[in-house]
Amino acid sequence: MFESLISYLDSLRARDPAPRSRWEILLYPGVLALGLHRVAHWLFDAKLYFLARFVNHFSRLLTAIDIHPGATIGKNLFIDHGFTVIGETAEIGDNVTIYQCVTLGGTNPTNGKGGKRHPTLCDNVIIGSGAQIIGPIVVGERARVGANAVVTDDVPPGATMIGLKARSTLVPAEEWIKEFIPYGTPCDDPPCDDEGRPRRDCVEKLEAEIATLRDEMAAMKAMLADQGTPIAAELPLKSGTAD
Repeated sequence: MFESLISYLDSLRARDPAPRSRWEILLYPGVLALGLHRVAHWLFDAKLYFLARFVNHFSRLLTAIDIHPGATIGKNLFIDHGFTVIGETAEIGDNVTIYQCVTLGGTNPTNGKGGKRHPTLCDNVIIGSGAQIIGPIVVGERARVGANAVVTDDVPPGATMIGLKARSTLVPAEEWIKEFIPYGTPCDDPPCDDEGRPRRDCVEKLEAEIATLRDEMAAMKAMLADQGTPIAAELPLKSGTAD
């Protein structure tokens, strides 16, 4: 048992450069939540549902992570930071990494029907922060789900799902990025420099777009004037950088 705990802590340390020792990892909310879930799941399997729920609620109060006692979790799960919800029929394989604010949720919770209604995460899956994995779908082995993606269909093994809010796009991992970024989607053309100031070329692009819009509006007004169509008075367009 002690060797298993050491192996688990080392697996987390391999995925997180922040801790300086295994003792520090023991204080992680994800580690505490998983340990208490093992107790709650044992009670759940023994049909001691009230006690299982009691442990579950105590764990949620302590860690801000809500894992239903019925959820099945494999080895070396790493929940980074917390604020995560894992449903009753969710199944999680080995060496899965889940970042903060993730939901492994069910579909149609108002019909009161049981059965398999939560997702299955296969081995070595990574779920980015804020992702919502909904329904009895399967996220294949070594698949990656980006930050804020809403996933309602199966994700093939080795694929990467990226998305924002209700839109998701499935792309092969080799066509996306070699190093997975769990907290958000990288931008090839950031609007600010390293010191947080607006980039001059971005400002110039905005100025050019405003000038184009002005020309188009002038052309439209001229066309309407030739046709004798009255034009309502409008406020003049003004650049945000104009003096």
